[in-house]
Amino acid sequence: MSTKKTSPPIQHQGAPVHEPLPRTRYKSGNPTIRDVAKLAGVAPITASRALSTPNAVSDLVRQRVRDAVAQIGYVPNLLAGALASRKSRLVAAVVPDISGPVFLETIESLTNTLALNGYQLMLGQSGYENSREDALLEAIIGRRPDGIILTGAMRSDQAKHKLKASGIPVVETWDLTDSPIDMLVGFSHEQIGKAVAQFLHAKGRRKLATISGNDDRSRRRARAFIQSAESLGLGQTNGVVPACYVPAPTTLASGRAGLRELLAAAPDIDAIFCSSDLMALGVLIEAQVRRIPIPSDIALIGFGDLSFSRDLEPALTSVRVDGALIGRTAAEFIVQRSERQSVHEPICNVGFSIVERATT
Repeated sequence: MSTKKTSPPIQHQGAPVHEPLPRTRYKSGNPTIRDVAKLAGVAPITASRALSTPNAVSDLVRQRVRDAVAQIGYVPNLLAGALASRKSRLVAAVVPDISGPVFLETIESLTNTLALNGYQLMLGQSGYENSREDALLEAIIGRRPDGIILTGAMRSDQAKHKLKASGIPVVETWDLTDSPIDMLVGFSHEQIGKAVAQFLHAKGRRKLATISGNDDRSRRRARAFIQSAESLGLGQTNGVVPACYVPAPTTLASGRAGLRELLAAAPDIDAIFCSSDLMALGVLIEAQVRRIPIPSDIALIGFGDLSFSRDLEPALTSVRVDGALIGRTAAEFIVQRSERQSVHEPICNVGFSIVERATT
């Protein structure tokens, strides 16, 4: 009994001519890499290489393997591949709040940069009180991703110990410390608070106040703002700068409530620093309801420079942090370490800027 063999693809001196793959029916069950290889007319190791390192094979082979994958619905067994190569091609990122708009640029940049390098992002939400952070990190470490990206500098000694012991590359982001677990991409919250106080002082404001989320990073910005303002004599008659702390994540409603609380305690304030643009929008709305003109009576500055800030009336002055740069740099650090390359400067300070608009 003779067996009809599939003819090899016809090639000319120019670009190869790609023949369509034969239509093949498969019995029920998960197709394997051997099925892909058979349909594509290549060895299993060549088919595997075409999927894992596509630049290592010719354009013709790569296309035939892709066509075979599409035809039979093959999906690689990533767990088996990870066990064989000791690489999962997954990177885990932990953020306080998945819906928080201030982190969206970073998440998008992380996702895109990792994808360009053949990695996928797995996202976890820790909350602002960090009550779930240790358990979440333990679950992530147990799955052995190729890297872990954290929002903020890790403060739990137990979590630090586990992360260091795991040997997994770690990047802390949106913060700054001289002693990171491994690598860090961020900025100084204390320097932001100080810079905002000096900015408002230069604008002639003399009765400063702040509305802040009660999470650690926001409190540190607020504390530095208060200390700098009080040192410049920008508090009330008793020298104190009024502060209102609200639950994180901050909201438009908490901004409105914060302004009401501040005005009840110190009706003569002439500038407010908010720990988020969303809360600053709440302050702006409450001020308009109370017919308090901004900025003539009260100057207003937010944090995050969200896309809506420039479109408000009046447009909102805000502290701008390049979240996309943070995400891109953190992803590049993880990829370099995962590929056994050295990271020459593992601490990267991206800085910040105050974007001045009509509210100041």
